[in-house]
Amino acid sequence: MPVPASNPPEPPRLAQTINGWQVLFYGLGSMLGAGIYGLIGRAAEQLGNAVWAAFLLAMVAALLTGLSYASVGSRFPKAGGAAYVSHRAFGWPLLSYVVGLSVTMSGLTSMATGAQLIAENLDKAIPAALPIKLVAIGLVALIGLLVFWGIEESMRANIVCTVIEVSGLLFIIFVGLRFWGGVNYLETAHDTASGGAGSGLGMGLVLQGAVLTFFSFIGFEDILNVSEEVKNPRKAIPFGLVGAMVVATLVYLAVAVTAVSVVPWQELAASKTPLMDVAKKAAPWFNGIDGVYLTITIFAVGNTALLNYIMGSRLLYGMSRQSLLPAFLGTIHPARRTPHFAILVLCGIVTVLILSGSVKQLAEATVMLLLTVFVIVNTALVILQRRPNEPHGGFEIPSVIPIAGALVCLLLLVARIQSGFASGKPELRIAPLIALGIIGGCVALFFATQRGKTTPPVLDEPIS
Repeated sequence: MPVPASNPPEPPRLAQTINGWQVLFYGLGSMLGAGIYGLIGRAAEQLGNAVWAAFLLAMVAALLTGLSYASVGSRFPKAGGAAYVSHRAFGWPLLSYVVGLSVTMSGLTSMATGAQLIAENLDKAIPAALPIKLVAIGLVALIGLLVFWGIEESMRANIVCTVIEVSGLLFIIFVGLRFWGGVNYLETAHDTASGGAGSGLGMGLVLQGAVLTFFSFIGFEDILNVSEEVKNPRKAIPFGLVGAMVVATLVYLAVAVTAVSVVPWQELAASKTPLMDVAKKAAPWFNGIDGVYLTITIFAVGNTALLNYIMGSRLLYGMSRQSLLPAFLGTIHPARRTPHFAILVLCGIVTVLILSGSVKQLAEATVMLLLTVFVIVNTALVILQRRPNEPHGGFEIPSVIPIAGALVCLLLLVARIQSGFASGKPELRIAPLIALGIIGGCVALFFATQRGKTTPPVLDEPIS
């Protein structure tokens, strides 16, 4: 009697354990990094006491794309979401490949920069001299072990780090509240004597500031890459993503108002540690505040590195599942339910970046690539909304929102490129040229790795 053939066991999949609040903390941790501690001074240099206006306009601009990402995530909860939705809309594997690797590169350069920054801060705190690059590589390996250990453990670490970094900002707001109302919040460096305070505040000036402060909201897009591990993604992703952007905006606005209320904006603009100066003036009784904020900075930067590591590993996994990268990168560890080969490969790439020297210009270039990705994802959502028989998500938005999001991101991208080539400063042209080089490298890598393949990338149905 023939023995019935047994079905082979299904390969392990990513564990769906993330709830809506964890999504919110993930997005908040990605946005509220250490950048705000230095960004406030640069914003004050442009807008004076009106820095709050730049953050408000930047939030509106970022929220347009954020709403698009929330809608995409509720429709297609897939790892490597940006690459996935790009291919689903345009059907062009090369575009999906460039989109996925561009987002991955942004995370890798951020990790390399952050790991070196943590090592430098530790070197300041410890009397003995530390080998900065070796310490940075060791930190990347430790974070990689945490990401490998599991998504639940990584999310718990993210919540702890996010609470610590938010606490530092909330402390500044709390001790500075008594200074609120002491200045004219419309005053800028461009005011005229005849017009008085606020006479120099125009939409053009606010737009310039918004271009700068927009980058403080970047990070929300990382949520899309963990959407495959979210429970009830149709509701949890929109709740967490939009909620994180709203909370980040409220914190940024309160910090901006507090900073110019406590310290004159001219001093903020000239300071290397503007928020540290605000904390010292508002709380002179706090002994050892330098060490406290050094610790907060380490946690903030470390959290950003952790979230970028998660994002990058899921992107490689997702692109592998779409047949855009080697199949082994889509392998899931049977016990830990994490993409262990993708995590290992990322560790090696970041190590090379750390050893290669400064990655500052590369990091600036990949921010420009992210704006390009935002334009593509917004446009992809419009196409999918108008295509019949496409599945709907739990968070649908009118087409005017992704259209406006694409236009705003395109405006910011063009403004950055134009300022780089029109300023007369050669160093400002490096980032746009690197961005073009990365795109060219991705195209070359695509043709080198996909040559001879006749099977189109796999487009599974969305996970419910």
